[in-house]
Amino acid sequence: MAVLAGCTPPGPLSEGEGTQPDSPAAVRHPLSEGEGPAHEALEGIDSLMWKEADSALKVMLEFAASPVADSLNAFEGHYCQVMVAELLFKNDYGQSNRTEVLKAVRYFDSIVGMDGRYADARGKADARCASLQMDAFLAARAHYMNGVGFYERDSLIEACEEYLNALRMMEGHFEEKVLVGHKARFMALTYNRLGDLFSEQYMQEPAIYCIKQSLIFDRIAHSSPSNIANILYHLGKQYDKLNEADSAAYYYEKALETMPDRNSMLYRDVVTSKALFECKVYGNTVIALDSMKSMAAQATSDTERLNRFLTIGGVYKSMGQYDSAKVYLEPVFEKDSNNASIAAKYLRDIALAESDTLKANQYSLVLAKDAAAAPENLFRASQLNDLFQNYLQKKQEKAEAERRLAEQEAARLRWRRGLAVTVVVVMALGLGLWWWLAKRKKEHEAETHTWHKEKQQLQTQVDDALQQLQTQADDALQQARAMLPQRANEIYSSKVGNRLERIMAEFEAAYPEAMGQLAAAYPDLTPTERRIFVLSHLQFRAKEMADLLGLSENTVNQYRYNLRKKTENASFSAFLD
Repeated sequence: MAVLAGCTPPGPLSEGEGTQPDSPAAVRHPLSEGEGPAHEALEGIDSLMWKEADSALKVMLEFAASPVADSLNAFEGHYCQVMVAELLFKNDYGQSNRTEVLKAVRYFDSIVGMDGRYADARGKADARCASLQMDAFLAARAHYMNGVGFYERDSLIEACEEYLNALRMMEGHFEEKVLVGHKARFMALTYNRLGDLFSEQYMQEPAIYCIKQSLIFDRIAHSSPSNIANILYHLGKQYDKLNEADSAAYYYEKALETMPDRNSMLYRDVVTSKALFECKVYGNTVIALDSMKSMAAQATSDTERLNRFLTIGGVYKSMGQYDSAKVYLEPVFEKDSNNASIAAKYLRDIALAESDTLKANQYSLVLAKDAAAAPENLFRASQLNDLFQNYLQKKQEKAEAERRLAEQEAARLRWRRGLAVTVVVVMALGLGLWWWLAKRKKEHEAETHTWHKEKQQLQTQVDDALQQLQTQADDALQQARAMLPQRANEIYSSKVGNRLERIMAEFEAAYPEAMGQLAAAYPDLTPTERRIFVLSHLQFRAKEMADLLGLSENTVNQYRYNLRKKTENASFSAFLD
């Protein structure tokens, strides 16, 4: 309660009203004009959290109860709430400040936007862009913790969506080369959470993608060998479930090679899973069982021991040694609620094989609950897959757009260099020719006529070259004009927030002087009427114009009527010609 009260931001935001995305408070970074003791304390706690989460939680409790916490402004209050949620999560506590986390998500989104409004800050080092990137990182962390809250409440669809929002925020505001340090660790955490979520729903392919991404960022962040080994182990398990033996064996071996501690539950997990894998693939049941039993004997908790029992019982069941299987499976069924349904399935199959109908029916009753939930689980998996595929598609489209922009910029650079070289060459040739002709003139006056003739020929070549460049430029402009309706339609279909401005910018690029001449030809046209004149030329319907202008369709039709009256039904195409 002290933490929640100490971090509650003042003013309307503490009541959930939020800051509008286009308001001055949203555009200006709240901390960009100075720092104070509260801000410095929060930064210190944040830095400590990435190293020692338990110590950071203690410091946060002390800070929240201190007089300094009373000076928190809106930004700092929401920043504090995000850190509270992270500290609770990293110290294995439930999310007690759920309402405040939701407010923080809305607040930070209002500053940086989920639509990439400030994506131009990527890769730039000025103070404003650095401030926006810091805000974007906080927004991503808020979405991540919101996803954790949904996950704790078994709202897996919403949790998945929030984890993906966190990734979109990071990928939209940061270049890949700057995703290092804390940012790399955050990316690894987010991908790892998604990998676990997909794995729990038996969605191995999305799980593999996310776990591999987590591995990439964990290596960038120089995570501990134990953490890397754990990720390699989970990759092996996913491939094992897909029956891709080579990949599963590779990652199991890599996990064991990477692991520094052979006296840990992770080591026992890998050894057990690898033994089960080799039992299935190579039939080494005796060696596998010895290895599994050895790991079970080293278990340090009842939960771990029952997990090992489940695996051993499953192997005995597959071998047809039902008495031995029941020795291991029955304790799991009776004491382990998480794995009881799996044990019940094995025990039901054994009871049927032994013609024990009574026990088979008892186990079937337990399995009936899982069967009833199967359609819901399938529907949820389908929704999760749709979310993930949509994320991948958007990511691919974004990468393709960036690639095209890079290619265009490279092409422009090559054109400029080529033009510069051409100019230099032409100038060098001209100077050389002038020097040569001057020398020749001194040597022999008779060569004057030849000098003039050659000079005229060179001038003709230069004129032809310049005319060719002008023709190419005109062709490029005509091509841009021909593609203008299609580009305008693509921008309209993209549903971004500044579509109208982008369409008008495309038009003015294709017809640089048209808007000025239009204003001169029809000075009584309003700015909206001039835009409607352009949109009509670009073949937008009234309904689409209304969508772009934020007006009703009837209002747009009234504007069009006024436009026709003021221009006497003049054709914009004829005006452009």
